[in-house]
Amino acid sequence: MPTQRLRLAIRGRVQGVGFRPFIWRTAQAEGLSGFVHNSGEGVTVELQGSSSQLAAFQLQLQQHLPPLAQIDSMQQTLLDPLPDEDGFEIRSSSGSTTQARLPADSATCPACLAELFNPADRRYRYPFINCTDCGPRYTVTHRLPYDRANTSMLPFLLCPTCRSEYQSPHSRRFHAEPTACPDCGPQLQLTDRFGIALNGDPLHGAWQILQMGRSIAMKGLGGFHLVCDATNPEAVARLRQLKHRPGKPLAVMALNVESVRAFCEVSPQEAAWLQRPERPIVLLQKKPEADQRMPDIAPGIAAIGVMLPYTPLQWLLFHEALGRPQGEQWREQACEQTWVMTSANLSGEPIVTSNQEARERLNKVADVFLLHNRSIVTRCDDSVMALQGGQPLFYRRARGFVPDPLPLADSGPDVLALGAYLKTTATVLRGNEAFVSQYVGDLDHPLSCEALEHTAQHLLDLTGVSPQAIACDLQPDSFSSQLAQQWSQQLGIPVLPVQHHHAHLAAVIAEHGLQGPTLGLALDGYGLGKNGGAWGGELMMLEGASCERMGHVTPLPLPGGDKAAREPWRMAVGLWHRLTGELPLPQHLSERPGLPMLLRQLETGLNCPDTTSMGRWFDAIAGLTGICPEQSFESEAAQKLEALAAPCAPLAGGWQVSAANLLDLTPLARQLLQLHDPVAIASLWHATLAHALADWAARAASTTGIRQLLLAGGCCANRQLLQGLLPLLRDAGLQVHTAHALPPNDGGLSLGQAWVARQRLLQGNAQQWR
Repeated sequence: MPTQRLRLAIRGRVQGVGFRPFIWRTAQAEGLSGFVHNSGEGVTVELQGSSSQLAAFQLQLQQHLPPLAQIDSMQQTLLDPLPDEDGFEIRSSSGSTTQARLPADSATCPACLAELFNPADRRYRYPFINCTDCGPRYTVTHRLPYDRANTSMLPFLLCPTCRSEYQSPHSRRFHAEPTACPDCGPQLQLTDRFGIALNGDPLHGAWQILQMGRSIAMKGLGGFHLVCDATNPEAVARLRQLKHRPGKPLAVMALNVESVRAFCEVSPQEAAWLQRPERPIVLLQKKPEADQRMPDIAPGIAAIGVMLPYTPLQWLLFHEALGRPQGEQWREQACEQTWVMTSANLSGEPIVTSNQEARERLNKVADVFLLHNRSIVTRCDDSVMALQGGQPLFYRRARGFVPDPLPLADSGPDVLALGAYLKTTATVLRGNEAFVSQYVGDLDHPLSCEALEHTAQHLLDLTGVSPQAIACDLQPDSFSSQLAQQWSQQLGIPVLPVQHHHAHLAAVIAEHGLQGPTLGLALDGYGLGKNGGAWGGELMMLEGASCERMGHVTPLPLPGGDKAAREPWRMAVGLWHRLTGELPLPQHLSERPGLPMLLRQLETGLNCPDTTSMGRWFDAIAGLTGICPEQSFESEAAQKLEALAAPCAPLAGGWQVSAANLLDLTPLARQLLQLHDPVAIASLWHATLAHALADWAARAASTTGIRQLLLAGGCCANRQLLQGLLPLLRDAGLQVHTAHALPPNDGGLSLGQAWVARQRLLQGNAQQWR
C-alpha cells in the first residue's frame, strides 16, 4: 500500500491538556512516523504511513480525546512523503503563542483521586496532586506560552522522579506544568490569626477547628474560601455576623450527588453538571428537609447553591472528617458532612488571593488559616449556574469556564470592553472568538476597581490583542467607563460607549451568531437610557450596530433615587401613590416610621425620578407583600418573591399595550393591592407578567414582521418567570433566544458592548475589513 503524508493543523483546547502525548501514543500504536508540536495557533501534526493507518489514527482522534481537550477546527493537507523517516517524535514549540489557548482550571481527575487515597502511592494525601487531565491552569499562569517557567510553579524545582514523569510521553504528567509531589512541591500550613504556625498535621488541625463550630479561611485555586459546618446553626450565624452577610445565600459543598439528595432535588442533568470537570455551583431546589438541616444557609430562597469537591485539599477535608477511611467506596456513599464554602471576602470587596492579604483582611472573620505556598496568579471565583429547560442559566461565569472563548459567527477588528458597574467582566474580541473574563464583581470598592484593571490587562496579555477600540457603558461616572477613557488616551484608540440594554441584547446576538433584525425585551434593574432616564423594562429593535427603543413598561417613581432600589417598601409606596392612592395602603407599609416624609417627597416630586425598570417593579410587588422591606443584597426581594410563587391563572385584563408600545401593568397592580396573602400576590404577579410580556412581544412582532426575539437582563435569571414566558412566546411563533453561555445579567454585558463596538468599526471602515 503506498505511503502517504498528512499534515493536521488543529485549533481548540489542545495545549496544556495532554494532547501532544496522546498524539504521540496514538501514532506509535498505529505505526506512523512524523512529529507533533505546539504551534502559534494550536497543535501541528505530520503523519506518514498507509491510508489505512492514517484512517485508524483519525478515528482514534475523534473517539478518544484526552478529557480536557476540545478540537474546534482541523485543517488537513496532503504532503509529499519523506524518505527514510524513522519513528514519531514530540518536537519543541514553534512560532508565536498569541493565538494559542490557555485551558481553564479543572477538578481533580479520577486517576489522581485514586493515587491521592492510595497509601502505597508516593502522592498519598498530597494536597497538590494533578496531571494533564486536571488541576490549576488559568489561575497559576502569568503569561503564554503555557510553560512551568511562566506559572507560579517556577519556585518549585522538580525532583528526579517528578522530572522523569514530566519528560516521559508515556506518563499522564508529561508537561503537566503544575505537577509536583511532597518532596518538591507546595506545602500546607495552618496558622492562627497572627500568622503563627500551629503544630501538627494542618488538615487535622483545621478539622478540629470546624468541629468546634469555628471557621477557617482555606486557600483554593482562584482565591480563599471561608469554611464552616453548614449543619451547625451557631457556626453559620457567627460566620454571617463576622462577614457582614446577614441574608445573602451561602454556597455549600457536599461530598457527592447522593449526599446532596438528602436536602435538594437533583435531576439527572443537574447531577451531570455537578460532576463536570468545571465543578460549578449549581442552584438546586430545596427539599423540606433543607431548612431543617441547614436553617440559615438560604433563608427565604427556594434554592441552595451546591458544589462538589474539585481540589485535592477539599477532598482531603472530607477524608479527614470521615476518619480517613480506606478504599474508594466512601467517595460514593452518602455523607452528612456539609461545609459552607463561601468566597473569602468582606462585603463589597473582591475575593482574597494571597496569604498576607488573607491575614490582613480576614483576621476578624476566620479563626485559623489553612494556607499553602503556591501563589494564585489570577483571582477567579466559583462559577454559579442553574438549569432552565435543560439549558444552562449562568449567574456567574468564572472558574472552570474562563478563559475558554466563545465562538463568533464572523471575524472583525479586535476590541476590548470593560462592562458596567455591577457584576463586572471584561471581554476581548480576537478574530472570530470572544474571551470573556471571570466575574470581577461590583465596582463599589477600590480593590474591585483594581481587580478589573488587572483582569482586563491579563486578558489582553494572554490573547496578544492590541485593541482598535474600547467599549464601555453609557454611564460616564462608572469606574469602568473612566478606565476606558484613560486607556483610550494611552493607546490612542476610540472609546465607544454602548447603551446598557443595547449591550444586554447584543450579547445574545453575539452568542447565537444571529443575523438580520431582531426584537428584544431587556428586563433589567438599571441602565442609563439615551434620554438620561433610568431604563430597565424596554422593548427594542436591533440590527447591526443600531438599536431603537420601541416601547417600555409603565414608569414608577424612585422615591429617594438609589435608596429606593435598596428598600422595596419605598417602591411599594411609590406604586401605591402612582395609582392615586385610591386603595388602602397595606398595614405593614402604613406603619413604616419614614412614611410621612416619603409621601411628602412623592407629592413634591423631590428626588423622585421615574424609572421603567422591571427590576424595580419586582421590588415594588415584593414590597407589597412585606417579605423584604429592605434588601441586604441585590435582588433579595425578587428572589424571595420568586420563591413564594406557585402556578396559577393570569389576571384577565391585567395589562394593556398602547399603540405606542407601552406596557401598562397598573391594572394588575390594582388587583395585587387588594390581596393580603404574599403567596397569592407572588403567584398572580409572575403568571400575569409572563402573559403580559408575551402579548407585548407578539404585538411588536406582528407590527414589524420580525420573528427573532431576544431576552436579556437581570430579570431573565428568574426561572419562575422564564418557565411561564418562554412557552407563550414560542406558541406565538417567535424564535426566542436567551443567554446560555454567559449570564443574562451584567456578567454578560461586556460581550454585548464589544460586539456592538465591532459592528460600529465595521460600518465605519467597511472597505478596510471587507
